[in-house]
Amino acid sequence: MTRSQTAEGGASEQAGAVVLASASTVRATLLRRAGVDVAVRPAGVDEDALKQAMQAERAPAREIATALAELKAQRVSQNHPDALVIGADQVLVCEDRLFDKPVARADARATLEALRGRAHDLVSAVAVARTGAVIWRHVATARLTARPYSDAFIEAYLDAVGDAALQSVGAYQLEGRGIQLFARIDGDYFTILGLPLLPLLDFLRGHGIVQA
Repeated sequence: MTRSQTAEGGASEQAGAVVLASASTVRATLLRRAGVDVAVRPAGVDEDALKQAMQAERAPAREIATALAELKAQRVSQNHPDALVIGADQVLVCEDRLFDKPVARADARATLEALRGRAHDLVSAVAVARTGAVIWRHVATARLTARPYSDAFIEAYLDAVGDAALQSVGAYQLEGRGIQLFARIDGDYFTILGLPLLPLLDFLRGHGIVQA
């Protein structure tokens, strides 16, 4: 599946370049810390429209996350045809309900209340496109169980993290104070952060971007 675009036009990257079709600073940081020289070109796509259409068709979370990752990668690739363009997306599912990124503190509070004492899945997909076509994709799932934290804890947590609670679909960053929300975590750390990094690095090694 696939589609994705950047607001930037202009000349395409040279062959062998890597472009991240995402505004996520976490994903860009993960790639750069791993030694991948990546340019960032956020994809201006209507994620909500695609997600709602696929939900109406009762598509599984894995398919939704993959479609969104491909959408981003393919569209940006149309403007940067010589580059390897990476698209990624993450979907949170709790008891068959898909959650959206909170837009205000009240939304973040409602999300944390819904997750409290329950297990949820984080489904992270990554796709790579070249010359407008997806050439590789991978999807992984991590399962997280939130502890039965109190209402007072939720308020203290939201006070402490501020607007950071609005930057992820679950209103938490596992690498920070969000770790206090959980009783159990099963799955790959990078999948939880929104980028299945190990299989992506293996793909990039196969294309000479990362040394084998």
